Amino acid sequence: MRIAQVAPIFESVPPKLYGGTERVVSYLTEELVRQGHEVTLYASGDSRTRARLVATSAQASRLDPTCVDPLARQIVLLDRVLRDARQYDLLHFHCDYLHFPITRRMTVPHVTTLHGRLDIPDLIDLHREFDDQPLVSISRAQRQPIAGSRWAGNVHHGLPVDLLRPVAERGDYLAVLGRISPEKGVDRAIEIAGRAGQPLRIAAKVDPADLQYYEQVVEPLLAQPHVDYIGEIDETGKQEFLGRAKALLFPIDWPEPFGLVMIEALACGTPVIAFRRGSVPEVIENGKTGFVVDTIEQAVEALAHVDAIDRRACRAEFERRFTSERMALDYVAVYRALVEQRAPAPLVPVRPEPSAAAQIRAAQRA
Repeated sequence: MRIAQVAPIFESVPPKLYGGTERVVSYLTEELVRQGHEVTLYASGDSRTRARLVATSAQASRLDPTCVDPLARQIVLLDRVLRDARQYDLLHFHCDYLHFPITRRMTVPHVTTLHGRLDIPDLIDLHREFDDQPLVSISRAQRQPIAGSRWAGNVHHGLPVDLLRPVAERGDYLAVLGRISPEKGVDRAIEIAGRAGQPLRIAAKVDPADLQYYEQVVEPLLAQPHVDYIGEIDETGKQEFLGRAKALLFPIDWPEPFGLVMIEALACGTPVIAFRRGSVPEVIENGKTGFVVDTIEQAVEALAHVDAIDRRACRAEFERRFTSERMALDYVAVYRALVEQRAPAPLVPVRPEPSAAAQIRAAQRA
């Protein structure tokens, strides 16, 4: 198939540092190319891909000090996509809803994967208006606020099978990886580790929007002797950081759409202790690949049993459910169904009615 993948322009594809959506777009794009599809990636110019890259800005917005308005750059990229649309069998958007007013008027098949939370009143109203737009969810839980939308599929994220591997020697620390924000619960992770008497290492970035939370809530907690804050790490650092961890703590307090870090941990054979929010029960099998808990007290209790989790079973579950190969095959099934829906109905030959003279002759013969 001829497929266009349309990425957010805020980060490169793949991102240099943190960036879950752009990382997933990269994994999907590269796997589709490997499977023989003709793929074009619309993204920032510093992206790396085996697909054909089309860029309207040289650098991703977040790491470009000259960028003042990232939305302006995204609009320029979307305009290029829409001008090129007829080159493709299908357009796959990963940049929220900016394109909806135009794609609802297009004849080219298209689909949008929603990567964020959907329980925001403005978003609920928006999707009620644009209920004709075909969507893909990344977990069943994500769909709940807009359950009546036009869902074309549900596709869990996946990673390249050899991107992360279990390590030979496990460490004795607990891990937190991702972003420091109220909904990610880093302060709760610090409390859980402290009450369990276990060291905690935190590899996470702080967005400007979360700076006040970091300074007022998290930063004072970092001085505790069991806490080691190492800052944001890149892709190459995840292998050692997650692979050597005793467990990943994921004490979230929001409807997590998916939680890529959970399957990154499973790929390393590392069990996950996560709060029962959003997608967590779809990703973690309680008692097999970690523990799904509801309170800090339950998380502390789960840590007493985490050594009973078979790390080989964690890796095996990753290989069964969360590889990029499986993700791409699921998406191709969605693509083909949408293309078939847009295909014109075959023309049925219509036998012409006989002329009046022919009808008279036929009657005379009879």
